[in-house]
Amino acid sequence: MLSLVLVAMLLVLVNIYTNWLDPVRSRLNVVATPFYWITDLPGRFSRWGEEISISEENLRLQNATLEQELLIHKRKLQTMAALAAENVRLRQLLNSAEMIQDRVLVAELIGVSPDPQRHTVVVNKGSNDGVYVGQPLLDAFGLMGQVIELSLDHSVVLLATDATHALPVQINRNGVRAVAEGVGDLYQLKLRHVSNTVDIREGDLLVSSGLGQRFPSGYPVAEVASVVRDPGQPFATVIARPMAQMNRSRHVLLVFSKFDGES
Repeated sequence: MLSLVLVAMLLVLVNIYTNWLDPVRSRLNVVATPFYWITDLPGRFSRWGEEISISEENLRLQNATLEQELLIHKRKLQTMAALAAENVRLRQLLNSAEMIQDRVLVAELIGVSPDPQRHTVVVNKGSNDGVYVGQPLLDAFGLMGQVIELSLDHSVVLLATDATHALPVQINRNGVRAVAEGVGDLYQLKLRHVSNTVDIREGDLLVSSGLGQRFPSGYPVAEVASVVRDPGQPFATVIARPMAQMNRSRHVLLVFSKFDGES
């Protein structure tokens, strides 16, 4: 045992004061390196697991943040598209107002009848604004209807497509008069008692005639969509398509014509 201790002490002294054992130490390091690597595997796996877990969590957080930002940008884009479309509609309305000779009041639709059989809308102008029963309502494209009920700050408008509504019109091409009736369809009007011999064609523009002193004359009402003549019937079946966008227009014009207050 003493001899082993002496040998060990001798090796230590040789290692400290000489470089004789360097080749041996290098070989031993080469042999020992795999053992060090193997013994460090549990620690390495633990660190890899932590890094993977942290990376996965970071990715989840980043994805969640990106999804939220995407939704926000989509909402902003939709809002911008809606504003652009509304800008176009307002420009059309203003251009229409400039062409109207009568005084007008810009209003906004704030309600629609929930009854599909009743074609009425509510606008945000009432008697406080000078609105009166029977006042015509237009959008940027044509006549929509007339006021039938009044409140201080809003009004109820009966659309021309309602089954109870009738409107005196004339063919813009030749001046022939007729009456356009609502049929309960937002996309259709029907002309009453049009003789088979009347000169009326598909594509003819129908404008308000001014008869009855309810609607001012000359405003677009509808375009003739079809004319069916049955030799066995005294009257032709004439269907027209309203010019006004009954189910889309939001900003409208209340017209103060020379018939104000008369009905």
